Amino acid sequence: MTSPIQDTILSMLAPLAEGKSIDPMNVAKAIQPERWQQILGHVRTNAIELAREGKVVILRHNKPVNPEKFRGVYRIRTRLEGDPTSFEEAPEAEIDGDED
Repeated sequence: MTSPIQDTILSMLAPLAEGKSIDPMNVAKAIQPERWQQILGHVRTNAIELAREGKVVILRHNKPVNPEKFRGVYRIRTRLEGDPTSFEEAPEAEIDGDED
């Protein structure tokens, strides 16, 4: 069973071309246009749950990240073939400024 927020995430992803992602802010605005900032945390929680179920992928810097450990700005897209399903051995997304 999915929540209204999860339904919105999945319905916004459905018409997109493979590999395209959505901004969680747009999900919040689609649900509550006047007070979207108040539900951004709920959008994040629901996106994490969908990622745990394998329905979506959380992206940072356009790379899949562990839904349990990511911080900051993120995007959501449907899972593609080849996306990691376990993040035990996958490298974390690079943080800007750490490159030599």
